[in-house]
Amino acid sequence: MVSARKWIYAKRAEGEIQETNFQTVTEELPALQDGDFLVETEYFSLDAGLRGYMQLGILPVGSPIIGTAVAKVLQSNRAEFPAGVYVCARIGWCTHAILNPDKQKDNRPYLVPSLEGHSRALGLGALGLSGNTAYFGFLEICKPREGETVVVSGAAGAVGSLVGQIAKIKGCHVVGLAGTEEKVRWLKEIGFDAAINYRDASVREQLAAATPRGIDCYFDNVGGELTEMVRERMNLFGRISVCGTVSSYNREQPSLISDPQRDFVSKQLRQEGFVVFRWLNRWMEGITQMAEWIKQGKLVARETVYEGFDTAPKSFISMLKGDNVGKAVIKVQ
Repeated sequence: MVSARKWIYAKRAEGEIQETNFQTVTEELPALQDGDFLVETEYFSLDAGLRGYMQLGILPVGSPIIGTAVAKVLQSNRAEFPAGVYVCARIGWCTHAILNPDKQKDNRPYLVPSLEGHSRALGLGALGLSGNTAYFGFLEICKPREGETVVVSGAAGAVGSLVGQIAKIKGCHVVGLAGTEEKVRWLKEIGFDAAINYRDASVREQLAAATPRGIDCYFDNVGGELTEMVRERMNLFGRISVCGTVSSYNREQPSLISDPQRDFVSKQLRQEGFVVFRWLNRWMEGITQMAEWIKQGKLVARETVYEGFDTAPKSFISMLKGDNVGKAVIKVQ
């Protein structure tokens, strides 16, 4: 028998998330059945959108924390996933799990894509959920054209940093919005034409200076007042892809407050909001293209790696505060 440790959402968060909102449990996994295979987690993903799921009740109190992981196959009754290979699977914040693709029609596990010189954590970032969120969410909704101006909020994060680089590949003028001077410098290093610290009092003036021809496309990870400032600069027939709602995540009693930004994401309304699993049938298309751009040196992928299974809540809170650059992951052991 194998014991699996997992994190659960133990107590409803009011306002800012706390470590006490999480709890670990241990369960004994059953014997493998036909088609099953047992995995041990190497990395799992920290995703800001999880806070929204908690807030909206999509993830009820008492539920295991959801998310994608990179895991090693330890035992297998399935030929295409033999012992020793690594898979990407939506198994959440846990140490071990039993998988069976026949029972997971929508989120089937798949072999971890790999690139020389990169860790397997890349399968959670640029070659995984974050990469496909950037690839499909930007290209399919904004449909950028060469010479257009693109603004990205949360630009130094897992998704935003990739969106900006994809926009440069497409020949756009790209402006990133981030929360520290260190992040502003890094965005310029990876090719953004301009980057603005949104904690600076002169954001509106800096944005105007960085977008002299107005804004054609906006990839919005944040919402709130920052988004209002960007909308002021939007050109006729501009396009907005709404990916995240960070500005509303720590509100008290969120269900009692009107928040159209949150609705754009959760209901996938036209402006246009989206959930990346809309393109699940094209999943490997995004991964393949992102891998090719990395190989060609056109795109840089970066991770912030937090060490240890037990650090997950603290690390998640740190990520929500913007302490990470690029993709945030937990290295389990």
